[in-house]
Parts: sequence; C-alpha cells; structure tokens
Amino acid sequence: MQSTPAPSPGRARDPFIDIIRALCVLAVISQHWLMPVLAYENGRLSTGNALASPGWWIVTWLTQVMPMVFFAGGAANFYSFRSVTSVPEWLRSRIARLLVPVVPLAAVWLLLPHLLIGAGVPRQPVLLAGKIAGQLLWFLAVYVLVVAVTPLMFRWYRRHGWRVLGVLAACALAVDVLRFQVDPAIGFVNALFVWLAAHQLGFHYADGGLRVLRGRTAAALAAAGFGLTAAAVFLGPYPASMIGMPGAPVSNMSPPTAVMLSLTAGQLGLWLTLRPLITRCAGRPRVTAVLKWCGARFMTLYLWHMPALVMTAGIAVVGFGYATPAPGSPLWLAMIPLWVGAAGFFLMCFTRIFGRFEFRRRSDSGAVTPTGPGRVAAAAVLAAAGLLGLAAQGFIVPEGAPTPVLWVLLVLTALVAVQRKSVRRKSVRQAPVQQAPVREPRPAPFPAPRPAPALAAPLPAARKSA
Repeated sequence: MQSTPAPSPGRARDPFIDIIRALCVLAVISQHWLMPVLAYENGRLSTGNALASPGWWIVTWLTQVMPMVFFAGGAANFYSFRSVTSVPEWLRSRIARLLVPVVPLAAVWLLLPHLLIGAGVPRQPVLLAGKIAGQLLWFLAVYVLVVAVTPLMFRWYRRHGWRVLGVLAACALAVDVLRFQVDPAIGFVNALFVWLAAHQLGFHYADGGLRVLRGRTAAALAAAGFGLTAAAVFLGPYPASMIGMPGAPVSNMSPPTAVMLSLTAGQLGLWLTLRPLITRCAGRPRVTAVLKWCGARFMTLYLWHMPALVMTAGIAVVGFGYATPAPGSPLWLAMIPLWVGAAGFFLMCFTRIFGRFEFRRRSDSGAVTPTGPGRVAAAAVLAAAGLLGLAAQGFIVPEGAPTPVLWVLLVLTALVAVQRKSVRRKSVRQAPVQQAPVREPRPAPFPAPRPAPALAAPLPAARKSA
C-alpha cells in the first residue's frame, strides 16, 4: 500500500516527530502567554485577546498547532502500537501515562482558590484563575478517547488505507452542515472526526506513505491546504481566525470545524518541506538534549503553563496594578521579555516540583494482573467525562454548579482502573523439619588383644641310648 518502506520497529525515536512535538508545545505556551490583554480595577480582572487586533488572524494559521499535535501523536502511537503484544496492556499504559500528571494539578487547584479567597483575594479573579487552570484539559479528554480507539483505527488503516481518512473528512463536513443548519451543539461531534483525521495522517507518515513528499511536492501540499482554508474562510461560514475569539458567533476550535482539516494539510506540507533541515538540526547534541528533557515532561509543561501565567498575572496585574499595553505597540513589545521571563520562571519551578509525576518509572516485581478491554474502555470514558467537566467549569465554580470534586473523582476512578497491579508471588512457607539430635559418634572401643598363639609343643627329648 505504501511506496516507501516503513522504519524498523526497533528504532528508538523519530527526530522529526520529536521536533514537531517540542515546537508545538512551545508555540502553545508562547501564544497563551502573549494573547491576554489584562487590566484590574475595582476588584475585577478584565481580559482581552491580542490576536483579536485587526489583521492578526493570519498569525493563527501558523500558531494554531493542535492539528500537528494530533498528527505527531498519531505517528508516535503507530510506532508504539505496531509491535505491541497485548492491546489492553498498551492502552492501560498509554492512558495511565496521560492521567498521572493531572493528579498534582487537581490536588493544588481544588484547594488553592479557597485558600486565596480566605486570605482576602477578590473572588472574581480567583474564579477566573480556577477556570483558566482547567480549561486546557479539553485536549487531554479528546486525546484519551483518540488513544482508546487507536487499535480500531490501526486495523482500519491496514485494511482500507487512505479511504479511512476520506470517510473521516466526509463525516466532518456532514457534521458542519448539521451544525450550521440545524443545531450548533452538533458541532461537538467533530471533536472526534477532525482530530481522528489528523491522528490518522500520523499513521500515514509513520508507515512511509507521506515520506515521499519533499521539496516541491510538499510545498504544493502546503499551498493546496492553505488555499482551501482561504477559500473556506472567504466563501463559506467559517471565521478567519483559527482560534476562538471573544464575542465571535462561530469558532473554528470550540468545537472544531472541517476547515481544520485543510489547515492540517497546509501545515503538514510546510513541515514536510522543512523536514531535511529539521532532521539535521535534531542531530545536534544540544538539540538532542533539549528534546530528551522536553520529551519526558511534555504533559507537565502543557498542564502547568497556564498556572504559571496565572501566577504572573496575579502578582503583576492584581498585586501591582500592571495593565497590558496596546498589542503591537513598542511598549507591548518591550515588555514581552519580562513577561515571558516571569512566566517561564514559574513554569520551571512547577516543572521541577511536579514533573516527577510524569517521568517516574515504577518497578513492579512479580506477575502483572492483565487488564481487560472492558475495564480500559470504561476508564477512557470516565477520564474523558471528568476532564471535559473540569475544562468546561474549572476548579472552582459559582454556587449551584456541579462541584469540581465530582469531575476529579471520575478522573481518579479511571486512573485507579488502569493502574498496573502486580501480584507478588507468595513464597511457600514450609514447616521446619525437626531433625533428631545428632549424636556424636562414640569412639569405637579398642579391640581386645588377641591371645598370643600357643607355642608349639617342645619336641620330645631324644631317648638316651643305652
């Protein structure tokens, strides 16, 4: 089916995929730190979006990197899954690795808002901070479900190849039609169709089908993808920005629209065009060291970069009255290093404290209890429900809303279900054998001296001759 041989299953890592993941996480963090336009007055924190500035929507066509995040995840899952020996164990390990870093985040943010309010911090900024700290968990919720169906998508890929991608794209378009014509809530179904399609493209890359695209061919894919995106924006009902904007009637991200598929094609073509340069850079020792460090902490960096922003804004904006300058102004540009530096400092502190939850390795001794597929499927559904609840409401909500503890309990239940359980083999304790006391051997008695043999009788004396 594929024209290029796939890399060997024993290979360690794909540097191209590692670079994509690292740069995408960096892009997400940078965009989230530079977007907010903040001001604090009379106990209320007002927020705006710098990318809502006129003409800045074009930046989101490159900085909206979620399509490439799912693409890289698909490639990584393909590399890992094709040599798997136990599907339930693979799913258990993958889902557990995603959920463990959420535990310290939830533990901190279930308590911190109440402590801040009790210390006299105004309630409105604290509510906003609690919501911001949890809103990015939507990605984790969707990705858990994508991982859960990876075995099925892998099987379909082997049987049907590119037709699977065509079906997903057609379903995404159909959902958009129903969304705009019937009910906007139907659009949330595309959270699976759109991101599964991007994930499926990662299969095609990992298996070799997309490796033939390089140079002009890859550039043509980029031009076609961005061209279709432009046509959909200017001729269709889709907004120009690829991220949600405050007050906009339609968002291309929440829920995702089918235009994300053409954006995925454009971005993928651009990355493949730069692939030779990226691969050469990944071979440098310093780059390799950075990728190795980031690779063990991707989820920690993603989950804690918004709390780092909350800390920076809380001190600078709420504490000292700093207000974000007009986006694009010289003062705004001049403040970027200080603002990013402060948020980066807090992120490094959080990573040092909580990163151990992500890259810890558990050594299990003894036999491992196998995890059933039904148990793993139930864990994935519970985890997704809990994470979506936290993403929608945050870690502290107004009165009358479901408590965040409920959503955290769902996540913890899912985590317990997929935790590896080792059964230690009990050693058979044998009753001590009572041995008879060892008697010291008595020395054998010396044998009685045998009587000396009797001497032969003396010869009779010779008769005297007469």
